[in-house]
Amino acid sequence: MKKLLLSILVLLPLFAGAQKVTLTLDRAIAMANDSSLQAFRVKNMYLTQYWSYRSYRAARLPSLSLNLTPASYSHSISKRYNSVDNVDIFMSQHSYSADGSLQISQNFDPLGGTFYLETGLQYMRNFGDNAGNQFSSVPVRIGYSQSLIGFNQFKWDKKIEPLKFEKAKNELIFNMQGVAESVVNYYFALALAQEEYRLALDNLASCDTLYTIGERRYKILQISDADLLTLKLDKVNAGNTLENARMTLKRAMFSLATFLGMDQNSEISVKIPAAPMAKEIPLDIALAEAKRHNPDLLQHRQNILEARRDLNRTSVESRFNANLNASVGFNQVATSLSKAYKDPSRQELVQLSLSIPLVDWGVRKGKVNMARNNLNVVEIAARQQELTIEEDVVMTVSDFNIQQQLVESALEALDLADMAYDRTMKRFIIGKADINSLTLSQNRQQSANTNYIRALQNYWLSYFKLRKLTLYDFENMRSLDIE
Repeated sequence: MKKLLLSILVLLPLFAGAQKVTLTLDRAIAMANDSSLQAFRVKNMYLTQYWSYRSYRAARLPSLSLNLTPASYSHSISKRYNSVDNVDIFMSQHSYSADGSLQISQNFDPLGGTFYLETGLQYMRNFGDNAGNQFSSVPVRIGYSQSLIGFNQFKWDKKIEPLKFEKAKNELIFNMQGVAESVVNYYFALALAQEEYRLALDNLASCDTLYTIGERRYKILQISDADLLTLKLDKVNAGNTLENARMTLKRAMFSLATFLGMDQNSEISVKIPAAPMAKEIPLDIALAEAKRHNPDLLQHRQNILEARRDLNRTSVESRFNANLNASVGFNQVATSLSKAYKDPSRQELVQLSLSIPLVDWGVRKGKVNMARNNLNVVEIAARQQELTIEEDVVMTVSDFNIQQQLVESALEALDLADMAYDRTMKRFIIGKADINSLTLSQNRQQSANTNYIRALQNYWLSYFKLRKLTLYDFENMRSLDIE
């Protein structure tokens, strides 16, 4: 009864007026995924890549554009050639014009060109001696343009952009597992502080009880002055330890509440998870899933593709370039809008342009060699990263499988420490154990409690680190997906 009253009196000032919340580890992770700033940041990082991929997909569809010049007014004096007198003269020009066109275009990925279909209308009015209106129409024109020997950006985008989006999805899952790792650290920091606070309360109550018993035994000369002073010192130290544990507990609650986006004055109590069921993680599955889904490896695959793209671009641009633009359609000019669309004339255009480098003193060759060397560097870095991740997966799987045994061992040690302390306490009360034995037994019990919680923490950290490395749910034996 005395222990209970003491616990209540000490706890009241700590949590007066606070919102009380009891959390499990699963609930804390769910709250962090939903409300934490870290989760908010990684989700928005993913959304940036998501809309980038949507833009890429949209660019593969036909696009419709309207180009307008609603009004263009000009009044100026400029030099013109007079063919009658064979002289240049200055003439005053005074005109108004407007034009508009509607165009549908579609990129053609295999060749890197663009098909287009357009219609347009132009209007011009001249003022002065030769005042009048003119309309020029292009009822329809269809064409195709592309670089004949040039770099095909569309082909490389088709390879790189889906990989970038796949990497973005896996990065989101990877980072959310990182959120879970952070929750485990905050959660077990609070669990440890909570347990140490409970042990400090029990210790203070026990020391108070033992000091009271010691006073009675001192009066009947069963213990010495030194023993009584030791009991009193233990009581004072227990009070100081309780105060330190109280501050540590408050800080741990504040840190977890802040991370989860809760009221920072919340009174949070956490339930220590039960000992995990023994489950061996197959190393071959872990390695295969890491190679398939790890975003760092996907990043290196992206880097290799981009380096190959740059090499291809540099190699192509080092040679001569040829561009083709061909179109066929109709046009007409008239003094009225209705006549501008009557009996249009056929319009054809075939344009081939060449650009041939003659002497550049090795500039283009140097750029090609730089791009080729960069590709070699990127491929070597990718291989090194793959070996590093493989090593990390192997060590994490081994660590996880060992952690299960350590949790079982720590739980067994805790049961033994509790029984040993209980029996030593009973023996001390009846005078068959000394203070040193009791203190040693108590320290072992506290260490066993701490070791058990830390073993659970290391187990869950290993578990979520393995999920992060492989993006694989080993409990349900399936890949992690974006919900």
